[in-house]
This record gives sequence, C-alpha cells and structure tokens, in this order.
Amino acid sequence: MTALLDAQDEAAALEYLHANDCTDGLPVVIPTPERVERMVLASGLDADIDLGPMGPGGGATTIAKIAANAVMAGCLPDYMPVVVAGINAILQPAFDLTEVQGTTHSIAPLMIVNGPMIAGCDIASGFGALGPGHRANASIGRAVRLCMMNIGGARPGTSDMALLGHPGKFSFCLAEDEASSPWEPLAASYGYAAEQSVVTIVGTEAPHSVVFVNDADDPDSPQRLLRALARVVANTGSNNAILRGGTVAIALNPEHAAVLGKAGLDRSDAQKRVAALATNPRGLVRSLNPGFGRDGDPDEELSSVDGPDNVVVFVAGGSGLYSAVFPSWAAGAHGNPVVHAPIETDQACVIPSRVE
Repeated sequence: MTALLDAQDEAAALEYLHANDCTDGLPVVIPTPERVERMVLASGLDADIDLGPMGPGGGATTIAKIAANAVMAGCLPDYMPVVVAGINAILQPAFDLTEVQGTTHSIAPLMIVNGPMIAGCDIASGFGALGPGHRANASIGRAVRLCMMNIGGARPGTSDMALLGHPGKFSFCLAEDEASSPWEPLAASYGYAAEQSVVTIVGTEAPHSVVFVNDADDPDSPQRLLRALARVVANTGSNNAILRGGTVAIALNPEHAAVLGKAGLDRSDAQKRVAALATNPRGLVRSLNPGFGRDGDPDEELSSVDGPDNVVVFVAGGSGLYSAVFPSWAAGAHGNPVVHAPIETDQACVIPSRVE
C-alpha cells in the first residue's frame, strides 16, 4: 500500500515534497487521497495492480503510484490512460529503462500519441507542441518523468547520470498531426488499427532543427529534403554516427511532409532513403574520435542507423522552414529501439463531478 504523509496544509506539503526530492524542481499539485483516488478511477484499473519493477531502483509500479505522480504533474483524470500506456511502453525490457536512466548521455523518452485520444485529451501536434502552453502535453510527459524519478529512483548525479540533460527530461510528449499527414498514422505502421489510440516512445536527445526550402519547380527537391534530414541524422558528433545504430526520430512539419507525399513517397520510402543516406566515411569518424575508431578502409561509408525500421518518421509542428531530427543513444543491451503500447480506454470509468 502507498504510504500516506501528513502535513499542516498544502503549502507545507509542497515544501516537504521538494525537500525529499519528490518533485522535478517545479511546484506540484499535492496528491491528496481524494485526488489520487479519482485518478485511479480514471485508469479503470485496481490501485494495487503492479505493472512491474521500474529501474534503476526497482520500485513497484502500481497504478496508485502512477496516479499519485499524475496528480503531482497536473494531469486531468482523462489523461490517466495515456500516462499508463507510456509507463507500459518504457517498462518493456527492450527499452532498457535502467540503462536509459543511468547513462551519461542526454536522452529522454519521446512520447508520440496517435488515435482518438489526441482529440479526447487535446494533445497538441502543431505549433510549439513540445513547448509551453499545452496542458495535456506538458502534464502527461511530466507524469511519466515523475514516475521515473519517484518510482524508478532516478536522481540527477546519483542514479540519473546525464551529464547535462535536456528540457525533455521535464516533459517530452506530443501527438502526431494525423490530419496533415499524407500517410497512415505512425501507430498503424506498427500494426495497430487506425482507430486505436497508441503511445510510441523512443529514447532521444532534444530535437535538432533541419532547415529546408522547397522548390516546386525542382524535381530533385524531395530528395534534397531527405538528404538534409540524413545529414543531421549522421551528425559526426552524435552517438548515432560514432556508436552506429540506435533509433532516430524525425518530425516532419506538414509542409515538408507534403513535399514527400506529392512526390509519391510514402513513410517507408522516406525511412529507406534516410537510412541509406545517413553515412560517414570511416576515416572521418576516426579522425574526430580515434577512441571509437575501427580498423578498415577509411573511405568506407559507415551507416548511422541499422536500417529503415530504426528511422521513426512522423508529422508534427507548424508549417514552415523547419523540421526536426531527434538523435538517439545507440546503446543499451537492446540497442535503443522504438517501443509502443496501446492506450486502453475501454476500461475507463465515469469520473464523479464533485470538485474539491
């Protein structure tokens, strides 16, 4: 059972949570029993259901604990199924959560949401989707992070060893802009039905901007866009280029996605082309990081990803000049793959209308 703490009032409770490293450094909503119970109810699951141990500390990931962290993050009860799905995804062995939490590299779980829950929770996919001003995005991503800290036990400099970190370690959640995409939803490419709500997660760095100006009169323009994206994926200072592998994510803004769609290129075409183009000569890699150098032909082109399946392409952001590449860790026992989990909404319960 989750322990109950006593405080004189909510101000004192907040100071207690800060003093005991239960927050991400920002103020939180106090997880009173009533608020937590409402969040548990919204999950449609029993409070004591345990989704598994969360690394690195191995804490039991119960629905009650997830609910408490969702309350602290500022989630509405409607968001709870999305948070649970995100937790289910990162607890999959392939995600190597203990290693993700403990690496010195600056990575965080990038959450991409598909399906009806986008509208149901008002999860933003357009302008500034990874920035401030979007309650669902900010609080859902923050809830997952607070679980990683309070259940998983990740603390900066002791068990979370990221040398610098990045703002996505506060919150890193957005929706795919399915309406603007020329392709099927991202989740459908993993075998889910188009009407299924799904969370897809990749452990990545912060987004790296990719500028591209289309020329409708130039038949090479779509390929030029793919070359620009591939050069950022193959950034010679990145883990993808040096360690070689991992999964990268690419957020195409609607304008750039349309360039590819109008050229008759589908998502798999973009994945294949970026994977093929994201290379560097062995000699260049060796010259920049001799410690990671390998013997062989200096002119041999080394791939930065293992193949097209390791390039996650989705549509998000406002239309304009910029898309984004999210480089990855390219390490861990499973090689930093993409993971995903369905958002279970058929178990959701009606939330009482009473307001505290």
